[in-house]
Amino acid sequence: MRTTKLLAAAGTLGLALSATPALAVNGHYVGGIEGTKGPSLPPEGLYYRGYLVQYEIDSIQDDDSNDVPLDNEGSVTAFANRFIYVTDKKFLGADYGMETIIIAQRNDFDFEALGADQTESGISTVFLGPVILGWHGKQWDSVFAAGHWFDTGDFEAGNPASDGKGFGTTMLTLGGTWYFDEARDWSFSALSRYEIKTEQDDTDVTPGDSWIVEWALGKVLNNGVEVALAGYDGWQLESDSGPQTTNAKVEQHAIGAEVTFPVKAIGAQLSGAVYTEYANKNRPEGNLFRLHLTKAF
Repeated sequence: MRTTKLLAAAGTLGLALSATPALAVNGHYVGGIEGTKGPSLPPEGLYYRGYLVQYEIDSIQDDDSNDVPLDNEGSVTAFANRFIYVTDKKFLGADYGMETIIIAQRNDFDFEALGADQTESGISTVFLGPVILGWHGKQWDSVFAAGHWFDTGDFEAGNPASDGKGFGTTMLTLGGTWYFDEARDWSFSALSRYEIKTEQDDTDVTPGDSWIVEWALGKVLNNGVEVALAGYDGWQLESDSGPQTTNAKVEQHAIGAEVTFPVKAIGAQLSGAVYTEYANKNRPEGNLFRLHLTKAF
């Protein structure tokens, strides 16, 4: 029974992980990297945001959110460079902006259940977002955005540590921030991403659409530091299609805390967060640590 369960899980997870970067649900976007007030577009100007993400994998979860047998550990280290330009133009009453993201990533996996002990690194993906629309009210902000993840990394079917995914992803964004008081000290934000994938190179598999939601309940303290309860949740909404695919779908859930504070010496803002994942399905599970620095020019 143990051997049968292991072989079944390995077969399902082998297909899932060959199409799934360990950080994301089953696409390119990584939940938990934005956090507090993620849907609030900044004022007109040019901005740089650098993200440092460390994901420590403790186990691989099956379709019932149980640990797959044997030792399955690993880590992902990613550094993303994001440039945002908010113009002085308006569209549908919203501020109009655009963005690009370039990600370098290192994957180090030792998955005994899959017979995979591999390390790969390189430029994994490039995102171009020609449309960002941000609306602002007295006690609210909202955002809509659209763009595409181009898979620029190397992909090898059957190697879950590949820094490339072998497919591209069109991403649609919708979210909002609500401020509970006029001083905007208390806020709740939710930022959702809908991902639509292309067919994967070499396998002819098309990963199913997915939906990711990041949320945060934040409080600005008297010294300007903001603390928040934060989390992210992701669901694969459709099964993969193509040769040798199954009905298995990926889920990812996490809860954590975030602290954001100004770095006045350089006119920047630094944010750090830590998340613990739970109840994942058909994917790795672990802890995610994230730092991001935002600088306006």
